[in-house]
Amino acid sequence: MENSTEAQKPQNTKKNKKKGATLDTFYGAKIQNTEQIEDNIKENAPKPSKGNGNSPQTYEEFESEMTKKMEAFWEEKLEIMQKKFTHLQNRYDETEKENQALKARIRQLEDNDRVKEQELIKQCQNTKKLEENIKYLTDKVIDLENRGRRDNLRIIGLPEKPEINTKLDMVIQDMIKENCPEILEQGGNTATDRAHRTTSTLNPQKTTPRNVIAKFQSYQTKEKILQEARKRQFRYKGMPIRVTQDLASSTLNDRKAWNMIFRKARELGLQPRISYPAKLTIYFQGKVWAFNKIEDFQLFAKKRPELCGKFDTENQRARNT
Repeated sequence: MENSTEAQKPQNTKKNKKKGATLDTFYGAKIQNTEQIEDNIKENAPKPSKGNGNSPQTYEEFESEMTKKMEAFWEEKLEIMQKKFTHLQNRYDETEKENQALKARIRQLEDNDRVKEQELIKQCQNTKKLEENIKYLTDKVIDLENRGRRDNLRIIGLPEKPEINTKLDMVIQDMIKENCPEILEQGGNTATDRAHRTTSTLNPQKTTPRNVIAKFQSYQTKEKILQEARKRQFRYKGMPIRVTQDLASSTLNDRKAWNMIFRKARELGLQPRISYPAKLTIYFQGKVWAFNKIEDFQLFAKKRPELCGKFDTENQRARNT
């Protein structure tokens, strides 16, 4: 008769399960699948002996022992996972703090940028005001210089010879006597305070003579001479000369800019004149038109079929060069 314990022998049946299944946890920790562990427990469970019916260790005890080991194993893994989680949480808190600090820094930089932009706008406004003031003061200085030259005449084309340069005062009196003797007949004061050439040294490369600046004692006499010079060509001993109002160099340059347009307007019979300080006036279609800038005149000419294309200063300069 077989031992009764043999009838109670547990059936050691094996199910077809995948071997070597793993569970990936945080940071790649590999843990055996629970089903695999259970299979291992059943395989390694002690079998009761057939001789005397006594077993050194029952199945229930073995299962309890393995359960404790599994619990200890999972507690150890859980503790590791908690440590990893705590580490990640600390890293997250640090990252969040850094993120908040960066956001605060960005807001500060944006505020600084707005402040600097406002300061830049104020500086631009101040710069514009300064430029306007500088232009006003520059125009004022030029106007004062021109007014300081109101008694002067500029004589252009007077031959540059030693006998003329040493006696400019007498040469000017001879010029007045030759071109407008009526002023002398009327007893006008033609005396000059001083007369000189425009530059202190003679440029050997320049073929044209230097201008002569003559300051008259009488403003009325100077104006009479200037009016006569505008009516006809002045001469000195048969040589043509030109007499104009003496002005500041900047004003003269502004007037020279009108030269091409002035000559073309004279050819077209527009009766051009350059008025103080550097304004062009013409007589067109029964009206007097005045222009302070060349651009204004060019725009005016483009809108008039009679003048369109006849005052192209760029083409004229190209042809001259």
